[in-house]
Amino acid sequence: MVAVEPELSQPESQPAEPQQAGALEATHHLRPEDRALLDNVAGHLPLLADLTHADAVLFVRVHDQVMVVAQAQPVPVPSPYARPVEVGRTMAREEAPLVFRVLVDSHRNQVTTTVIRGAPVLQEVFAIRNERGETVGALRSEMLLIEHERQRKRHAVFRRAIARARDLIIAGRMQGGDKLGRLGVHDGVMVIDSNGRIEYLSAPAEYLYRRLGYADNLVKTQLQELETNEYICFKAMERGVCLEQRAREHDLVWIKRVVPLVSSDDASLPLPFVGRRGVPTGAVVAIQDVTDELQNEQELKIKTAMIQEIHHRVKNNLQTIAALLRLQARRTDNPEVAEQLRESVGRIISIAVVHEFLSHEENSVINIHEVSNRILGEVRTGVLDHSRPITLSLEGTRSFLLPAQQATSTALIINELVQNAVEHAFVGLPGGSIVVTLAEQGDSLCIEIADDGRGLPAQFDPVREGGLGLQIVRSLVREDLKGQFELLTKTNGNGVQAVVSFPKWIAKAE
Repeated sequence: MVAVEPELSQPESQPAEPQQAGALEATHHLRPEDRALLDNVAGHLPLLADLTHADAVLFVRVHDQVMVVAQAQPVPVPSPYARPVEVGRTMAREEAPLVFRVLVDSHRNQVTTTVIRGAPVLQEVFAIRNERGETVGALRSEMLLIEHERQRKRHAVFRRAIARARDLIIAGRMQGGDKLGRLGVHDGVMVIDSNGRIEYLSAPAEYLYRRLGYADNLVKTQLQELETNEYICFKAMERGVCLEQRAREHDLVWIKRVVPLVSSDDASLPLPFVGRRGVPTGAVVAIQDVTDELQNEQELKIKTAMIQEIHHRVKNNLQTIAALLRLQARRTDNPEVAEQLRESVGRIISIAVVHEFLSHEENSVINIHEVSNRILGEVRTGVLDHSRPITLSLEGTRSFLLPAQQATSTALIINELVQNAVEHAFVGLPGGSIVVTLAEQGDSLCIEIADDGRGLPAQFDPVREGGLGLQIVRSLVREDLKGQFELLTKTNGNGVQAVVSFPKWIAKAE
């Protein structure tokens, strides 16, 4: 039995779009139908590059120069260039002599060899002609000579099919290829005729079918004879449009990308005659085995769900412990013990907040801005004495991201410093404000908690003195964040400024 999944409306992986200067803005001087022709060719450059194993660059004429309006590099093989040719770049005749011969001098297609980065390269330039036979663009194809020799040794059926697909793209007659995903280095390639008979099968394609139990040579075999889903091949040829489909073949999952071909007699038809499709002569079929990727993806989803569930349970357990400690604090007659219990509740809730975020996120990166908001909310409801107006606010970077371990330490630090300010900053004062600021400073991340209270006591040593809360902060900053902690009287003398800074690379750990 063959289980068929619905045809993909979007490619399994989005193709890398050809770089274009807007909507080919450099062609504004051309007629609409000529621009449509060039748009079609530009959209199919990634497919062309992958099929031919060559860089594809589209040029138009701009005054006395030529300009690059689109380009694509091949995925299956290395490009001759370290970086793509820049779209929008203009070139003089000495920089692109073959392009000038075709595009400016109206010569026929040009071929030469050149050297790029010390490697010999075959360079071909093809004319893009409209229905009047006028040259409106030029397509330059550049392939490493060693790759050209490798392709030249492949079966004649394969070479003719690839050349046919290239001619259709250059003529602006290929449809739907801009919607296909990119072809991969390990994809199997199959060439079929109009009746669905296999004319060519690459070694990777043979291996894929062998995994399904087809040990014999499948060349000259009709697709209808196979117990596989080949419907997409016939549908693409019938409609004359490139199509892509994912299907389950026994225990394997394949993505098939089909490029239909039409008869040679119709290859030269210009853009207005695209609708008059010629007789389909066959198709090039690329087969990508995504079984392992999908299995890994499924395993990752299961693992992620399990981890999220664990974080959810840890959060619930921490909240239960916090509730028990709150109950104990309310029942004790010792104010000092009650205060210590309330401080412990704050620490536990800070850790619980991080686990709550982890239980909803698929990755282990936490936004400390959101965590800080939650911590300040907990302090407002559980710590503040509402008989005194103390305002808590959060400022600074909203995308302050940290991995889980550092996020937990940071949450504890923020909780300790905020609670310390609430407890000590406004003794003898009617109220005040506490501001938490998150900032990036060069290669460091910085957390600042500032109040406008009474400041540090006289003779207070911020390096050594302080209660358990400050000891926790110093230890976390030093051991977990590998950073620095300062406790200062504000420059205006009103209040205290606690500053924690640590290297930005910590945020990229894991």
